[in-house]
Amino acid sequence: MKLKIINQAGLKEIITLLVFLFTGLSLFSQSGKQLVTGQQPVYMVSRAHEPVTVDGKMDEAAWKTAEVRSLDNFFRLDKPVEKQNSKFRMLWDDANLYLFYECEDTSLTARETKFDGRTYLDDCAEFFVVPVPDSVYMHFGFEINVTEVRYDYIVLWKYYNNRTLFISGYNPDYKVKVTYDGTINNDKDKDKGWNMEFAIPISAFSNFQIVTRPGPGARWAFQAVRQDRNFVDDRFRSTSTLFPVYVYKLDVHQPNRFGLLEFTDN
Repeated sequence: MKLKIINQAGLKEIITLLVFLFTGLSLFSQSGKQLVTGQQPVYMVSRAHEPVTVDGKMDEAAWKTAEVRSLDNFFRLDKPVEKQNSKFRMLWDDANLYLFYECEDTSLTARETKFDGRTYLDDCAEFFVVPVPDSVYMHFGFEINVTEVRYDYIVLWKYYNNRTLFISGYNPDYKVKVTYDGTINNDKDKDKGWNMEFAIPISAFSNFQIVTRPGPGARWAFQAVRQDRNFVDDRFRSTSTLFPVYVYKLDVHQPNRFGLLEFTDN
């Protein structure tokens, strides 16, 4: 279960404080497939040299230069599920990070309508990021379902009694657009899929400018996730990630499993 705390004021000051608290922390060593700083897989983020319109269509030529990765590390498979294909792309410019999720889906499902609600129980795209090159114990999270309902927050991983806290008072201004081929919440037909496009302003992480600003060669830690819910009245969903998680009894919010994004001018 996700434990939330709601911040009422001074969020920018809290973010700044968190930089100093968490960026100096190193990972605890663990057995098995433990990633260590400098050994994470790297996604190369191409620069968009023309404006990008957030319309869920990927029409701009810049998207042809984006590295394409599959989210094929399946995380939750305690029931038989279709391992449906998901592709992830990312671009950047001086103003924004741009994300594009391209997902096959035979059953489009979304029940959550409340802002900062449980969008992760629906067909949903998730993005976790922290603008430092190490896997640290906090990150920004964005979870949007296929009806464009948003849940955004700051995560403090294993903050208290080994429990993770979600500060849902973090509500940055960013753009999201979904396009889909099918009907939502109809178990009787067979759908084809959905696309989701983001533009997240760099200013959403402005308090981290003392750590790592975007620029060729700069690296941030991140994870991309897809939730796939196949039946309206069954909350079970399969989860796939860009970078492998390994410790399945924990949630996907494991910053010691994040990969890296590296900004390029290409």
